[in-house]
Amino acid sequence: MAAPMNDSQSPTSPINPGLPKDLSPSDLQSFSLIIDHVIGNKKQRKENVVVPTGGIPAQQFTREEILIRSFFDSCIFKSGASCVIGFALGGAFGLFTAGVDPMSTISTETPTTRMVLREMKNRSLSYGKNFALVGAMFAGSECIIESYRGKTELINGTMAGGFVGGVLGIRAGLKAGLFGAVGFALFSTAIDYYMRH
Repeated sequence: MAAPMNDSQSPTSPINPGLPKDLSPSDLQSFSLIIDHVIGNKKQRKENVVVPTGGIPAQQFTREEILIRSFFDSCIFKSGASCVIGFALGGAFGLFTAGVDPMSTISTETPTTRMVLREMKNRSLSYGKNFALVGAMFAGSECIIESYRGKTELINGTMAGGFVGGVLGIRAGLKAGLFGAVGFALFSTAIDYYMRH
């Protein structure tokens, strides 16, 4: 048996259960006016918002965020960053090899501290330049190949490695260029495969 309804409980509207049934349309209009007056249309609109289409819903980025992201994804930035990081790694590697084998280019029997420091500096600069050149060439060529193909695949690194190895080896002749291209392509493919898996 249904419970009797109290006077304090008024029947609710079937359209909107939260509103009482005896509200007239003029009451609803005045209520809407009051809500608009109290709350108002004070939402601030974000300008320069790019909405991605399709796929998984993502956060909306402003125009400035898109410009910064496109700068960091550009081939010039990738090449420059690889050049700087390659120079630092090459310098550290040259410093290490000079510390392990300081007598390789010093002709005297007893090297002085100044001679050892000069050898370390020269070797660090030499290795740093070589690593910077290889890093910038590889990152730039891989980015250009990836941009041209429109895909991020393992073959991009293989093609970039073949190009860089061929350019570096061609100075010693055609045969050395071919061996350099094949060797560098295989090496970069192996490293890229390992990093992806």
